[in-house]
Amino acid sequence: MENYQERKFLELETGWEVMWQGITHLKNSLEGIPEEHFNSEDFKPFTSDDFAMLYTTVYNMCTQKRHNYSQQLYDRYRESFEEYITSVVLPALREKHDEFLLRELVKRWRNHKIMVLWLSRFFHYLDRYFIAMRALPTLNEVGLLCFRDLVYQEIKNNVRDAVITLIDREREGEQIDRALLKNVLGIFVEIGMANMEAYENDFESAMLDDTASYYSRKAASWILEDSCPDYMIKAEECLKREKEIVSHYLHSSSEQKLFENVENELLSQYESQLLEKEHSGCHALLRDEKVDDLSRMHRLFCRIRKGLEPVAQIFKQYVTDEVTSLIKHAEDAANNEKEFLREVINLCGKPVRYVNECFMNHPLFHKALNEAFGVFYNKEVAGRTIAELLVTFFDNILKKGGSEKLSDEDTLEEVIKLLPYVSDQDLFAEFYRKKLARRLLFDKSANDEHERSILTKLKQKCGGQFTSKMEGMVTDLTLARENQTSFEEYLNDNPLAHPGIDLTVTVLTTGFWPSYKSFDLNLAAEMVKCVEVFKEFYQTKTKHQKLTWIYSLGTCNIIGKFDPKPMELFVTTYQASALLLFNSSERLSYFEIKSQLNLTDEDIVRLLHSLACAKYKILNKEPNTKTVAQMDYFEFNPKFTDKIRRIEIPLPLVDEKKKVIEDVDKDRRYAIDASIIRIMKRRNVFSHQQLVMECVEQLREMFKPSSKEITKGIEHLIAREFLERDKHNPNVFKYLP
Repeated sequence: MENYQERKFLELETGWEVMWQGITHLKNSLEGIPEEHFNSEDFKPFTSDDFAMLYTTVYNMCTQKRHNYSQQLYDRYRESFEEYITSVVLPALREKHDEFLLRELVKRWRNHKIMVLWLSRFFHYLDRYFIAMRALPTLNEVGLLCFRDLVYQEIKNNVRDAVITLIDREREGEQIDRALLKNVLGIFVEIGMANMEAYENDFESAMLDDTASYYSRKAASWILEDSCPDYMIKAEECLKREKEIVSHYLHSSSEQKLFENVENELLSQYESQLLEKEHSGCHALLRDEKVDDLSRMHRLFCRIRKGLEPVAQIFKQYVTDEVTSLIKHAEDAANNEKEFLREVINLCGKPVRYVNECFMNHPLFHKALNEAFGVFYNKEVAGRTIAELLVTFFDNILKKGGSEKLSDEDTLEEVIKLLPYVSDQDLFAEFYRKKLARRLLFDKSANDEHERSILTKLKQKCGGQFTSKMEGMVTDLTLARENQTSFEEYLNDNPLAHPGIDLTVTVLTTGFWPSYKSFDLNLAAEMVKCVEVFKEFYQTKTKHQKLTWIYSLGTCNIIGKFDPKPMELFVTTYQASALLLFNSSERLSYFEIKSQLNLTDEDIVRLLHSLACAKYKILNKEPNTKTVAQMDYFEFNPKFTDKIRRIEIPLPLVDEKKKVIEDVDKDRRYAIDASIIRIMKRRNVFSHQQLVMECVEQLREMFKPSSKEITKGIEHLIAREFLERDKHNPNVFKYLP
């Protein structure tokens, strides 16, 4: 390059001749470098002296007092790009097609950016003052605009089509040059100069249309040829491949739009046909326990709006059909309750596993399961609800000599998973509490640790409110044993206080246990002394707690002195009290026994029937019939005998179901009242409809109150002056503090 000699005044053409030599040298340098050896970081076509000379030339031409050539230099800067593009770049691009066109474009765009970089450095003085003062496009912008207007606008459609062709080839399994596509699509982004319009309008929209068309053709073919599982496998592979396409060369902003297109063509358009395929659709997958395919179905259809709703509907119908079929065969439950319960566990366990494992605990499937199980769980089978049968299952596990084994952990887990779907959990809890009470109070429980273990599992699944009373019951029994030990020590320390009868008392906490009858039974003198002794002992421990004696739960061991041989009788406190009456009377009428014991007719009939009409006839009855009547008379049977010396005389079973339901209904009324008060305290003023909805929401974990029950609770609270109706709108209530 010729040496530049300073002058005081520089003509335009003279100065431009110097600049043109530098520009020509730059172009020749760019054109002369083979593609494989090019490295933009190492590309340095000018020495520091050359660069300084060119920069100084521009500086001098822009700062001369008489002739400032800033505008002329700005125009020629643009013209130099236009000349290079017209004479070199466009001819090179026009002779290339398809992938070769893309490679040439990447090369030309790279060279153009380098040219812009170097020229903007030479002419930098323009950017600093002339361009800034006139608010003109910057040198960098001028260079990019030249390429956009002359090159990009001419070849963008050919480039777009070439790129889309390569993308479709990759979708068909061919190996393509992903780096090339990434570079080409980078041009679409860069040419937009800080906005995405060029990329979106000139490439993305056409690419999305092509994608939709491509997968529309594929889906139309697959839906006819493939089974539902095979179709889903292909769909999942396509989505995975599109993910790779985005990550390797598409702009990240295309990801959501691309997936929406693919999902619409592969999934939304054919969802009904796919799910309802006769031998391989959703119902068949559920029936045949195709866990992997069901998981894939969830993964796919959760991607589209409302895509899981049809799946959940088919799932609900499948479960409903299965439980309906089981109910039709439920008559066998009367003969083999255990086998029926096993069938229930197996049947219901499968859809619960589907929800947990395949459908990822999605609320739609929990709702479907709730609705399908709701009718089933609350339907009576052989006179008992499924909830009662489940309670029986737990009872058989936990009581001594039960027919189920606790070691069967898998079955136990399956049963516990079913509990959240029991709509009236408070009813289940009360039945369970009744069974638990019998096991604990009558020493029928196989193991306290097992009881606690089951309660822990129930607590984890159903919440602490569900098991709080039951945990209190188990704790009560532990404390009762300690209390009994203290009582025995008290008797040893006070031998004169000993009643002469071995006495065991279990002290319970009222709030934990089911409600029991507490009639004032007239005890025999021997029993009265036992009660008084324990009261004296208990007062030494606490003076602030009142003891209420539940004689209906008591048991006694008494000796019957029969003529053949004396026998030990294991009876209830009621039965023992009745038998002890015959120590002082040989013959007693029904009314005399009732009067002396102070019991209801219902209890008198039950205990006399057990002693005179059942298997063990400890009493003789006149007349000798199989039922107890109020005109009957009773005598001690001295000739009674049995092969066994110690016999247990049970009372006739009482259907506790009615009592349980009554207790639950009572608790529900309290719960509804409490819920209404909580809501109204917070809201102060609330409409009837909103109050009903919020009350249902608060209580739904334990039971679902009806609108009628809630309305009745509202009226009850109005009568008690907790609430009042609005004077202007009777459907609005106010809280009265």
